[in-house]
Amino acid sequence: MKIAIAQINPVIADIEGNKNKIISFIKDAESKGADIVVFPEMSTIGYPPMDLLESSKLVDDNLRSMESIKEFSRNVKCAMVIGFVDYDRENPPMLYNSAAVIQNGGIIFRQDKTLLPGYDVFDEYRYFSSSRKSSILEFMGYKIGITICEDIWSALNTDNSRFMEQRRYHADPVKLLVDKGAKVIINISASPYIKGKRQVRMDMLSRLAAADSISVIYANQVGGNDSLIFDGSSFCINPKGKIYAHSKSFEEDLLVFELDHGDELQMEIDDIEDIRKALALGVKDYMHKSGFKKCILGLSGGIDSALTAAIACDAVGPENVSGITMPSVYSSSGSVDDSYKLAENLKIKINTIPIKNLYNQFNTDLAEVFDGMAEDVTEENIQARIRGTLLMSVSNKTGALLLTTGNKSEFATGYCTMYGDMCGGVAVISDLP
Repeated sequence: MKIAIAQINPVIADIEGNKNKIISFIKDAESKGADIVVFPEMSTIGYPPMDLLESSKLVDDNLRSMESIKEFSRNVKCAMVIGFVDYDRENPPMLYNSAAVIQNGGIIFRQDKTLLPGYDVFDEYRYFSSSRKSSILEFMGYKIGITICEDIWSALNTDNSRFMEQRRYHADPVKLLVDKGAKVIINISASPYIKGKRQVRMDMLSRLAAADSISVIYANQVGGNDSLIFDGSSFCINPKGKIYAHSKSFEEDLLVFELDHGDELQMEIDDIEDIRKALALGVKDYMHKSGFKKCILGLSGGIDSALTAAIACDAVGPENVSGITMPSVYSSSGSVDDSYKLAENLKIKINTIPIKNLYNQFNTDLAEVFDGMAEDVTEENIQARIRGTLLMSVSNKTGALLLTTGNKSEFATGYCTMYGDMCGGVAVISDLP
């Protein structure tokens, strides 16, 4: 059986665009001889839609897109596994997070998600009902169990030990399917990137495959959605627990392979490189999905603004990035010189807007109110707020997205200025210590 994993980057709530992308990937998989093509969780809507799920129009549009995909399936030989959202008609207004197997114009199999995460960034139990049953898909002589994202993170060994450090659920969807005879587990996911998580996924699912002598096909979403970044990194594991097919990370990909055929891959993960790719993808997708073409940032001559500028260039190209340096009485000559050298190295445009006169005018206008008070951090914050105002003005006038340059350690300790260096639409390295 030849399988294709369609690792796509959907746009949340762009039902028409997502449908067209799904159909395009199906065509590509068909041309490569795939018997079945597997898409990530909630492919029709994108993950996480959050309270947009309260819109019946969104759910209805996603169901209409499924009808279009079913109609298209009449024209291809391969089957397809599609993540979508459906109504729980027995328990309105709740929904199901579902996977449908489509072939020859109809849904030949369906599985709803069983385990609904309600920790960290997840809040699924607010919207979804848990699956009431688990069934086996028989396809091309294989007994296949289909799970959705969290369902596979509760896998248990026969000794009841966990592959995870903490048990969050008593149910184990994978074990239920294996007990019913499943020899292949397909998992469609939208699993966000966290440093080190790629290795945890591979280790956990490799142990699961070997423990139950099953094949595991893992299809993950890719892309940036506001504060979440999805790395893709889809893969397949044979019954001995060996990874023999792996997609690209942090970009769309179509991974085509023969089930359980292929040499073991030696996977080496560079966490720093992954972080760089994740941050660049986050900037790229935020701009693309929000309609921005260009971005700007303040350049101080320091490492944070330099790193943010480099990530922005990686994301959207130096021709779409501009820097602004704003020297004041507190600035050293080196900060301006370093900013210009950085712009030269990155090949980005740079402008200088001196703020000394503005700063002096602020002090003059505040002199009466501040009479008798010694200078302190207030005066330094004034210059930060002047810079923030200027940067936001340039952003408003040009339509370029302003990138904030503060890091996580600064934000955590309060070493930043409200309405000053915190101004901007995206805080690129704000989760980077």
